[in-house]
Amino acid sequence: MRRGRPPADSPAGPLTYVLLVVTIALSALPLYWMFVVGSSGEEDVFRLPPVTTPGDELGENVRAVFAADNVFFIASLLNSLFVAIVVTLSVLLFCSLAGFAFAKLRFRGRGPLMLFLIVTMTVPNQLGVVALYIVMGKLGLNGTPAAVILPGLVTAFGVFYMRQFITDAVPDELIEAARVDGATTLRIFRSVVAPTLRPALGVLGLLTFTATWNDFQWPLITLGGSEYPTVQVALSNLASGQYVVFSRLLAGALLATLPLVIVFVIAGRQIVTGIMEGAVKN
Repeated sequence: MRRGRPPADSPAGPLTYVLLVVTIALSALPLYWMFVVGSSGEEDVFRLPPVTTPGDELGENVRAVFAADNVFFIASLLNSLFVAIVVTLSVLLFCSLAGFAFAKLRFRGRGPLMLFLIVTMTVPNQLGVVALYIVMGKLGLNGTPAAVILPGLVTAFGVFYMRQFITDAVPDELIEAARVDGATTLRIFRSVVAPTLRPALGVLGLLTFTATWNDFQWPLITLGGSEYPTVQVALSNLASGQYVVFSRLLAGALLATLPLVIVFVIAGRQIVTGIMEGAVKN
């Protein structure tokens, strides 16, 4: 009988399952605690020992969130959904096209442009907030959803990510063969490149949707006080004032988390496939 390390495809041992269960439990704990507090009364939030099971006041807390003055919670959910969908679709389209250009097309200045793109990813977003606010003010867009959508239509990370994926996933010989057959550049992208991008689009789409949905700083600056807040701005309005009702605030946070969970359930298979393909290639 040979001794040594087991083969890579051997069944996982008990320790592996214990570590996985502990990791999953720790990851799900904040979400569970948010549900426990959101479904409890305010007097239960500070009770010692703390409550560990869900209460029966979730419906009452949700109604209080929707009825809160100057919060516009339903409108904020719809605004966030609209902004996140538009930004995600735009990023998937333009970043795919730009990534294809950097990966497979030869044009003057490609190297310096790619280097400039990578450098922009190292610049904190906070440095551009003042300039962005002035530009949006000149355009008359501050206080409208367009002020949140326009800066996110294309991202440097999205272009870099798609460029790396297309470089590895699409052989140059396939592009040359399509050109010999007389296909135009857009036809090559649509018929040859686009069908291979599904896993990468799933990953980039989820990351973009989540980042847009959770963005707080810039929407607070440009939409604060308007009737078109995003859901994160609405949650900050729930937490404002001298007395914060935590059970109501956590009920609102629970409602704001549900769309992200739904998106992950719908696109989960594509996301896992995209991550696994990237890991195998690396």
